[in-house]
Amino acid sequence: MDIANMNEVDLERYVTRIMLDMGIPAHLKGYHYLREAIILSGKDMEAVSSVTKLLYPTVAKRFKTTDQKVERAIRNAIEVSWTRGNIDTFEELFGYSVGTGKGRPTNSEYIARIADKIRLDLRDL
Repeated sequence: MDIANMNEVDLERYVTRIMLDMGIPAHLKGYHYLREAIILSGKDMEAVSSVTKLLYPTVAKRFKTTDQKVERAIRNAIEVSWTRGNIDTFEELFGYSVGTGKGRPTNSEYIARIADKIRLDLRDL
């Protein structure tokens, strides 16, 4: 199954499960922005290569906010998940975790890796 052909609600549920497993608290604004960014990136991986010019403005428009606020909120959500999240999940997805001493992934790395995981998982269905 291709991500573009998946039911929107099922896709949102799937992304939500991954995000919750990674320790992103649902009460953060960045949680909602990040979910939207991951879904958009999964449908069009070009969005990840143009995060500031394409992805953040698209998410900001959908939520009626600015792209700067979207970027900051996503960064905060990733930072929170990096310190509180499931270490095994991070090691599986990124190949490293807090324990290795490497810094957290950038917003675009984080979004791209999760979007790619979803695309690959759905391809196997």
